[in-house]
Amino acid sequence: HAIVRAMIAAPVALHARRADFPALCRPVNGLPLIYLDHAATSQKPQVVLDALMTAYVERCANVHRGVYALSEAATRDFEAVRHKVCSLIDAPDPRGVVFTKGTTESLNLLAHSLGQRFVQPGDEVLVTQLEHHSNVVPWQVMAKQRGATLVVAPVDAQGTLSLDALSRKLSPKTKIIACTHASNVTGALMDVRSICQLGRQVGALTVIDGAQAIPHLPVSVQELGCDFYCFSAHKLLGPFGVGVLWGRTAILDTMPPWQTGGAMVLSVRETESDYQPIPQRFEAGTQAVAEVIALGAAIDYLQGIGLPEIAKQEDALLQQAKQCLRKVPGLRLLGSEGPSVPVISFVLDGVHPHDVATALSAEGIAVRAGLHCAEPLFSALGVRGSVRISLSFVNTIEEIERLCTSLVQIGVLFR
Repeated sequence: HAIVRAMIAAPVALHARRADFPALCRPVNGLPLIYLDHAATSQKPQVVLDALMTAYVERCANVHRGVYALSEAATRDFEAVRHKVCSLIDAPDPRGVVFTKGTTESLNLLAHSLGQRFVQPGDEVLVTQLEHHSNVVPWQVMAKQRGATLVVAPVDAQGTLSLDALSRKLSPKTKIIACTHASNVTGALMDVRSICQLGRQVGALTVIDGAQAIPHLPVSVQELGCDFYCFSAHKLLGPFGVGVLWGRTAILDTMPPWQTGGAMVLSVRETESDYQPIPQRFEAGTQAVAEVIALGAAIDYLQGIGLPEIAKQEDALLQQAKQCLRKVPGLRLLGSEGPSVPVISFVLDGVHPHDVATALSAEGIAVRAGLHCAEPLFSALGVRGSVRISLSFVNTIEEIERLCTSLVQIGVLFR
């Protein structure tokens, strides 16, 4: 453990980071909170909470529409976050950054607008069995509406997606490939760069769901070669209700709007309207101004630590967690070995996942249980749900050891 602790961080630095998160300092059921559900939503550092409050107190005005001081200040801070997003994902142009309510809305926007612009009857849209429902259902709906076919690239019995399996599903009819960057069930990282290269060979656009990858590792959309990349603020230490859709400006320029109304129009006549250029064309109505500004604070906080450092710390903790979990009698890890973000799913023989999560909650340990909005993957794995732990750089080895001790006790209790 001493070696692993040294790899993760000096104790003083780690404790200082934990102290930045007010929720991690509160007890649950009279015990210290062990929060292991970061894949669902991350806890928020104080600087993000402060940015949110300051925006409401000192910048509470609508953006883009006012010539008074509060509105101009809010607009300046709001628009500055587009540049911060570009820095985070190595994007070349802030005009390609569209603010949405989250990854789900970003993917729905793309399904609607790309479907109208690029998909005709008889065309194909490719997804994988690894996808979160948010990257399956919108494409199902769009394919039915456009008379297209939804094609699914299968995984093997361990939940691994091979490039060969995906490439066999491609054809000249493939117009869109929608793929996760990291599985929200097994944590497995996809070879996105190679997938995007395969897409270009058949002329397909590539849409990447980055919700699980973006909090844990450096991302460069230019190196990946994707056409679109989506993520949510609330998994990135930011607030709820905000997400990002990044897209290539040359493609966004050609796409019709999804939602219409105020802010996204240049002029409105009785029978037709002219739309704003990107990104405002896709940001109808009043935006979540304070929440976007708080997302900027979250990006500043993460970049202040350094995503390469976060990735190193979390991978060390992930390996220690797997080692500890493998010693729990009757516990089986899902997925296979390989590059991954710090997400682990498992089943405990003879105990329903919800019972495991409920028993752990009584010990102050927060985990996820169920199908994790990924039913096709669980069908491929041959199980009906799992317990999921998802780690962050604020977690500790001692928390993992407490988890494993509790799991041993739960296994004994239910047998």
